[in-house]
Amino acid sequence: MQAWLEKVGKMFEMAFISGDRWKLYISGLGVTLEIAFFAAILGLLIGTVVALMKLSTRKNGKKTIWTFIANAYIDIIRGTPSVLQLLIMWFIILKSCKNGVLVAVLSFGINSGAYVAEIVRAGILAVDKGQTEAGRSLGLSKAQTMIYIVIPQAIKNVLPPIGNEFIVLLKETAIVGYVSLTDLTRAANQISSRTYEAFMPLIGAAVIYFVIIKILTVLLGILERRLRKSDNR
Repeated sequence: MQAWLEKVGKMFEMAFISGDRWKLYISGLGVTLEIAFFAAILGLLIGTVVALMKLSTRKNGKKTIWTFIANAYIDIIRGTPSVLQLLIMWFIILKSCKNGVLVAVLSFGINSGAYVAEIVRAGILAVDKGQTEAGRSLGLSKAQTMIYIVIPQAIKNVLPPIGNEFIVLLKETAIVGYVSLTDLTRAANQISSRTYEAFMPLIGAAVIYFVIIKILTVLLGILERRLRKSDNR
């Protein structure tokens, strides 16, 4: 047992202490959080616009061209792997761009937007139709009713699933090593190649991911409980 503990301690020292390798983990975590944060904001903006496009109808109730565009966007993004989208963005669409963080943010933001669009759409549809009718009876236009009455109520419905989408997005950023970015996962791989020991660097990265996601999950749970309390008032 003592020999095993000594071995583990040596592995830990090689993976985190020697050569200040812990700094590489911190740097990689910073890249991971930066990409996830800005991609989540971009995804929320795109998703909201796409959701409104998908819900748009003519006066006779028929779908508009915006609806078909939104459906095509959602189908294409959800029907292709995120790693493939990242590679297309890096090697084809933004081939001349050398800013890997920007490419990753755009790629993951566009990817997340397709999922957020469905979340926002579901949240809007969950609002009672009577709210829309009440807004129109007060003389508000369709757009004004959506902005001032429906969307504020829909926000309460979509916040928890959007929080879950951010957690998923955070984990998906582990593939940014494909575009030469040193995120947390790639930092662990680099240290593994230097120490010729994969166990401790990879387990260490996994623990860091777990802790970050656990914190986000707890915060999301607190938010959901507060939203439920406000519903019961």
